[in-house]
Amino acid sequence: MQDDEDWRAKSPDASRIGTAVEYLVAATCILASRGELNVSTALVDDEGVDLVFHRRGASATLAVQVKARTTDTKVVRGGRFHAQVRGQTFRPRPDYYLLFVVADVATAMFEMVWLVPSVDYVNLARHAPDGTLRMSASLSASTDDRWRPCRLGRAELPGRLLELLPTD
Repeated sequence: MQDDEDWRAKSPDASRIGTAVEYLVAATCILASRGELNVSTALVDDEGVDLVFHRRGASATLAVQVKARTTDTKVVRGGRFHAQVRGQTFRPRPDYYLLFVVADVATAMFEMVWLVPSVDYVNLARHAPDGTLRMSASLSASTDDRWRPCRLGRAELPGRLLELLPTD
């Protein structure tokens, strides 16, 4: 993954790593929920939806955009997670969440995530002059930053998704 000073610059491998993290999250959630969660992906991602979660036997869905950063990036090594969402295509709604994931390249796992409702992201994110909505969260366990209420460990994520998905 990139090690640029400018965290917004995308390396040629960013898309490949992002897709791998999406599948890692999907597989983890299916396994940890003992198959209660199911996950779909889109052939075309032009609406900012990477994963669609649903509870087995129910019709409600939760659309999720995944933003991943790896532990070998300079910003993450410095104790922060930075991400941005393009304001031009971002459409908040109750069934749409953003999932920010720190992926550990040494273990091919993730431990920390922020699951942010899109309707809250609009208010929590910094609105940049270029129209992007930016988040910058501390990786410190003792942080009390604005993103702390959305922070989950890997083991907590499947349960939280199930809480958000009603049974029919």
